[in-house]
Amino acid sequence: MEPKNVYAGATANSLVSDIHALISEAKAGLAATVNSALTILYWRVGRRIRSEILQGERASYGEQIIVSLAHQLEADQGRGFGAKNLRHMLRFAEVFEDEKIVYAVSRQLSWTHLRSLIYIDDPLKREFYLEMCRSEGWSTRTLQGRLDSMLFERTALSREPDELLTSELATLRNQGVLSPNLVLKDPYVLDFLGLRDRYLEKDLEDAILRELEHFLLELGAGFSFVARQKRLQIDNNDFYIDLLFYNRRLRRLVAIELKLGEFKAADKGQMELYLRWLAKYEQEPGEAPPLGIILCTGKNREQIELLELDQSGIHVAEYLVGLPSRQVLEQKLHEAVALSRARLENRLDPDSAVI
Repeated sequence: MEPKNVYAGATANSLVSDIHALISEAKAGLAATVNSALTILYWRVGRRIRSEILQGERASYGEQIIVSLAHQLEADQGRGFGAKNLRHMLRFAEVFEDEKIVYAVSRQLSWTHLRSLIYIDDPLKREFYLEMCRSEGWSTRTLQGRLDSMLFERTALSREPDELLTSELATLRNQGVLSPNLVLKDPYVLDFLGLRDRYLEKDLEDAILRELEHFLLELGAGFSFVARQKRLQIDNNDFYIDLLFYNRRLRRLVAIELKLGEFKAADKGQMELYLRWLAKYEQEPGEAPPLGIILCTGKNREQIELLELDQSGIHVAEYLVGLPSRQVLEQKLHEAVALSRARLENRLDPDSAVI
């Protein structure tokens, strides 16, 4: 009598599946270890070049040394140590001076991530992208997409003083806590909706739901869709929130109102009503108070400042259904950031004149 095959059928399939999972887990762990070791190696190579060869020497001399060194290393170690990559390693060592920091980031980010980050000149901007990569698990493709769309310049946090920006990035790094300022943007780029010059609010809403996946990506980290035209019954009247979302990272509901024209002061009262209703009837224990986003085609910045919307949990942002040239967008964003920071700094300085 033949022995019974105890691994037949469903049991065999389960065993094979489990072994596949173990192999995949081991491969992933091995890949992470190799990536970390290579990243640290590249940093150390860059540090040696910087400290022992280029320190204090003119740039032309340094370039000659790098080319000569690359020829020797490529012959023994392969193309990974060509002149171009040696320049990356040198830049890496210049940007990250502490090996402990390099070790920490090497466990979470690939060399391809870091190669993009090290060429961001603004230290706070660079730290923003680094922390968002670590926190949200961005792929290198996602990181490049965020860089191309100028995400940092569009975040609410970029318009705050450097001290606040540094503090909130430290909170994200040390505690994993994502603040609304790191999530909210202005403007929102909705070019993927494919809208023409003339459209109604309903057309805008329909297009957003049609392209919901893209819209969620543009909203940012942790958003999920809850409802369209959410009905609120207050006294004997019905009100409707255009779009309602939940953000799991912020642990709060987010109401979005769509406006075709410029922001009006009356929009604040409408959104405050919605947020208070949501806080009373929809907010769960342990959640933060709901946030409101008013998306409009234009806004008066001084009017928004005077209304102190941030104290009401309301964020007003423009949206662009057509993407301008990068040069125009970059100029627009840099002007907005500079103006916002100047206003904040003057508000904090009692001896300064109001801009």
